[in-house]
Amino acid sequence: MHKLAQMNTPIFWAEGHPGSLNREDWELTVTGSCAKPHIFTWAELNALPQTEVQARLTSVTRWSVAGKWKGIPLSTILSEVEMNPSCRFIRFISYGEVYDTSIPLDIALLPKSILAHSFDGEYLSEDYGGPLRAFIPYLWGYKSAKSLVRIELMDFYVPGFWEIRGYTDSAEIEAGVCRDVNDGGKIKEIPDGEVLRFI
Repeated sequence: MHKLAQMNTPIFWAEGHPGSLNREDWELTVTGSCAKPHIFTWAELNALPQTEVQARLTSVTRWSVAGKWKGIPLSTILSEVEMNPSCRFIRFISYGEVYDTSIPLDIALLPKSILAHSFDGEYLSEDYGGPLRAFIPYLWGYKSAKSLVRIELMDFYVPGFWEIRGYTDSAEIEAGVCRDVNDGGKIKEIPDGEVLRFI
């Protein structure tokens, strides 16, 4: 059983669970405001520089899970396709192309913003956004789109799946109660911003 499942990390797919996905045949299309749009194969993605970050995924539904997330720095992808100077937002599109969300470029360039394929040494299952998901610990989890098939580099902002349904565009994490998945779901308090500690 996957470690996230062992901790009873909630599983939620707004657009419906995708079922089994073929990791070895996975492709990620990166297009939009860049000089060299590219379709990255799974092998190409794994050949890029990798990083591992200790951080928390924190849901707007008030739970948070910590661990070591491994993948490709989003900044590396942007460099590979030679992002245009006019680019201001990064749009993520999930498998099936129903779910999407966008983040500002300055957040995308932060060191913990990655395209994650693993958690605590295990490949992410489809339940938790495998084979490849955005991991943006600085913002509510709905910005960390699961099972990515496309990234669009945008000169302007496009509201996504949840944003057009009333969620904030900024997705800034707000102080309040939150369940700590790593501690059996115990209810704790978090401050504003990325969850680095409980209070």
